[in-house]
Parts: sequence; C-alpha cells; structure tokens
Amino acid sequence: GGGGGGGSVSRRGLGWARCRAATFRFSCLSEDGGDVSAAAAEDLIGMPKEKYDPKDLRRIYAIMSLEEAANGKKSQWAELEISGKVRSLSTSLWSLTHLTVLHLNDNNLTRVPPDIAKLYNLAYLDLSSNKLRSLPAEIGNMVSLRDLLLNNNLLRVLPYELGRLFQLQTLGLKGNPLSQDILNLYQEPDGTRKLLNYMLDNLAVHPEQLPQRPWVTLKERDEVLPTALFTVMCYNVLCDKYATRQLYGYCPSWALNWEYRKKGIMEEIVNCDADILSLQEVETEQYFNLFLPELKQRGYDGFFCPKSRAKLVSEQERKHVDGCAIFFKTEKFALVQKHTVEFNQLAMANSDGSEAMLNRVMTKDNIGVAVLLEVHKDLFGGAKALHGADKQLILVANAHMHWDPEYSDVKLIQTMMIISELKTILEKSAISLRPSCPSADPNCIPLVLCADLNSLPDSGVVEYLSTGGVAQNHKDFKELRYNECLTNFNCNGKNGTSDGRITHDFQLQSAYENNLMPYTNYTFDFKGVIDYIFYSKTLMKVLGVLGPLDPQWLADNSITGCPHPHIPSDHFSLLMQLELQLSLPPLNGVHLPSRR
Repeated sequence: GGGGGGGSVSRRGLGWARCRAATFRFSCLSEDGGDVSAAAAEDLIGMPKEKYDPKDLRRIYAIMSLEEAANGKKSQWAELEISGKVRSLSTSLWSLTHLTVLHLNDNNLTRVPPDIAKLYNLAYLDLSSNKLRSLPAEIGNMVSLRDLLLNNNLLRVLPYELGRLFQLQTLGLKGNPLSQDILNLYQEPDGTRKLLNYMLDNLAVHPEQLPQRPWVTLKERDEVLPTALFTVMCYNVLCDKYATRQLYGYCPSWALNWEYRKKGIMEEIVNCDADILSLQEVETEQYFNLFLPELKQRGYDGFFCPKSRAKLVSEQERKHVDGCAIFFKTEKFALVQKHTVEFNQLAMANSDGSEAMLNRVMTKDNIGVAVLLEVHKDLFGGAKALHGADKQLILVANAHMHWDPEYSDVKLIQTMMIISELKTILEKSAISLRPSCPSADPNCIPLVLCADLNSLPDSGVVEYLSTGGVAQNHKDFKELRYNECLTNFNCNGKNGTSDGRITHDFQLQSAYENNLMPYTNYTFDFKGVIDYIFYSKTLMKVLGVLGPLDPQWLADNSITGCPHPHIPSDHFSLLMQLELQLSLPPLNGVHLPSRR
C-alpha cells in the first residue's frame, strides 16, 4: 500500500476487518468523502495533545502522492477509521499498538474483544452507534484514554473497571438503556468524574495480597574479627496532604485515605523490624500521635524535625507540615547527640552575594536530621574484645531533597550542605568522644546517610556522594553563578585548592548498587530510583538488602502506579543489613589498617 489517494485499498488493509460486502473499504475518510488507504494515510492532523472536542468531527488528512511513495517516503499515521457496517474485527487490528485515535462508530459491532486493551496508546476511542450490549473489563487497562464515546448502543451495565481510566476527560453514554442510578450520577455537574470515581471506589481489589519481596544476600559475616550487625530502613511514607486524587488519580479514594494507609505503612515498618528507621514525609501530628507512640512500644526512641516553614505558619497548619524522622532500637543504641540541618538557613549564610543561591536554594525549606548513636558493646559479641576500646559510635543522617526536576542545582547544593554539616558534626564529636581518632578524619566515625534525594543514579547528586566530588561547572548547576559560594562546602575549606571540583572526604557507597532496585518511586508518570542509603565503606559492609517487588507481578496485575490498595506509599522501602567493624584503639600510637 504505497500508492496515491484513489478509491483503492490495499490487500493488507482488507485483512484488518471482515465484512459481508466485498466492496467494503477499510479507509480513512476525509470530510468531503474522499478516502485514502490505511497504509497511505500520512501526517494525520486533528488530534490536539491535551484535549479534543468530540463535537468537531472534521478529520483532515495529508495524502501521500505517488511521487512521494516512489521516493520511499514513509507513512506515519496514528489515526484510523473503520466504517461500513462492520460486524466483527480481525485480530490483526490489535497489533497496531502505535494508534492514538480509533474510530469504530456507525458499525454493527455487538461486542468488543478484550484484546482491544493491547492498543495501549489510544487516547481517543469512538464506539458510538453500534449494537454493543457489554464492554470487556480489560477496557480499564487503557489508561491513556482521554475520550471514550459509547453513545447510542445497547449498554445496560458498565464494568467497574472503567473507573481505572483516570485520565478520561470525555465519556459519551447518551442513548444507552443504562440503569437510572448510573444516569443520575452521570448527569450531575462534573458527572463523568463522579461516575468514574464511584466505579473505581467500588472496584474489587485483585489480587488479594502482595508477593513477598526477596532478600538478596551480598556478603557473608566476618567470623574472625568482632563485628556488630544491624539493619537500616529508609522509607518515604507519603504524607497525607500530598496523597490526593489530583496526583494519584489511579488510586481509589478510600485507599488514599490516611486512616487506611497508615495501617499499611506501620505494617511495612513492623515487618521490616529494622534496628534504625529513617522516614521522610512524616507529618508533625502523625509523628507525635502515631509513629512515636507506636514505635516506642516496640522498643524504639526517635528524633524528628519538620520542614523550616513550620516556624512561619499557624499552630493548626504546623500539625500538617512534614519532615524527617529517625528511630533506633534502644536495646542496641543510645542517643549521644541530635542535629537538624536547615538548608535555607545554610543558603543564606553561604550565599556570598550569589543571586542564584538566594533566589533558588534559600527559598526551598527542605531539611535533614542526624543522630549520633553509641552502639551497645554487647552487639559485638562480648566484652573481651572491647576491653579498652573507644566508644563505638555511628552517625545516622536522614534528608529529603527538593522535588522539582527543574532544580537539579538546588538538589546538588542541598546534598553538599548536608555532607558539609555532617563533616563538622563528626569532627567535633571525634575531638570530644573519640580522643584516639585523628580529628581531621571524618571517616573515623562511620556514617549512614538515608535520603529521598529526588535524583536519579546518573545525577550530579549521586556522582558527588559516590565519587567524592563534582566539577564546579557540572551540568546540574545549570550554568548559574554559584562558583564563589560553592567553595564554602569544599572538604579542604574555602582557601584550599580544588582543581575546579567541589569535594568531600567521606568514603561512601550506595547499598543498592548494580540496579538491585529498578525503581524506588513508582507512579503512573514516573518510575525510577530516587531513594538511597549510603554508608562508610571503609568501616562497614553490606551483607544483604531487601530486593524489589516482582516487576512481572506489577505488570500482570496492571498496577500502573502507587499508592495502591496493597501499597500504601508511592515509594518502596529500602532495607539493608550492615556489618560494623570494631574500632580498636591505636597500638603504640599507630592505627591498625582496616582489613577492608
């Protein structure tokens, strides 16, 4: 079918639809009645990106000339019309997965096969003026649909799965013998949205439970030297004020409700039973009313700080400001110090006249928290090996960076800020608490950094943490004028030489390397890794991590995004088991080399 625009239709075109009349044409009709074979339809015009007006039935086509076809021009058609009182559709149609618009109106179709859901790119589907008595449940998987026209059929009931079409803007149901209950809802103001919400909220949830996430063993424990084992969890719990139908339209409203979700969140936390918990997006009221009392009963103590805006809003609003929390099991750790890192305050103090620092970084009120913990010595398997040893300390930090993809510079600078602050905390702690430790060495006390970095693995943020630095002209700085103030966060100070790089002294490694998790954030619009646990690789090693939820299970159950009735947040939790090496005092004034 390479040819011009006469009345012919290619043999391949006829194969896509079956009809009784041999003269039936499978064609795309223009307004003046001319037609073009499906394989020759080219450069279709008329499908606006966001919203189409179903009342405007004009469909304009550019017809490929014989000369263009002879010169090898390819046909790029994404819209298709099948007409001619067709009674059934060939299975070949379902292979045209590139289609975005499909007109099947004014035919004699009595059913639509479930395979129509294979056309997952369809945004516009017109099935009006047929003889349809039912719709397949699979139509609910066609989540790209914006317009679904079902007018003038014989539909008495609708599948509840229609409620899953959360992007649908137009639903045509006129001229169907539907129940009065459905029609009453549909005819209300904003009736389409109300009907779809009703159907989604009443749709049965399948399957009944989640599969277990696998435990991935990475290394074996050292059986010779004394070490302590403990587990760390990092989890963005999705605070209530962000869990809206506007953001998560694919999730039933009852499954977004905090009273429902909080049970699943606590169940996830309790099942992981981590020794240290780092939680992001914890609302102030929920920290004091839910998380702290529940976890205290399970042997934890905690530290929490809300975002900086909490200081500026009313007492009522303050309850709903979210922040970061760290919990730890008191049978294994004792609190030595607690710290808050306010990025907007650090931006103001380190702006050095940079407008970008004041206008872009200072205006974001993200925060980080940190606790310095003493590890109880019995975790190392007895006191004999610990005789005369320093206090066994560990610094645990938790941060949530700015969310907007357009602000990669802010995320990178916020990350530099928390690393700079953690270095200061460790240097001061080493002087007072670890007298045998060289005060200039931040790796003397092990660090665990849990964070929702809102940054992908190929970002400047992850490069900075993993490799020890980034170039001052890194693309994530967006060529904005930060150079002067960035040196404030350099490991060797403002006056040190840096070869055009901003560096740090920590020897950090990510617990989840080599694509162990394909995504930590899983929504309809975005699926990717943005949550991380970094740790001091010279003093600790990761023995294992909690692996991902089976991607095939998500696909098989058409779970297009989270939250979901079985998954209470849009993030998956991270969980790792760490082995901490015992820090021994120097022998005759000389530090023993690490075995790692």
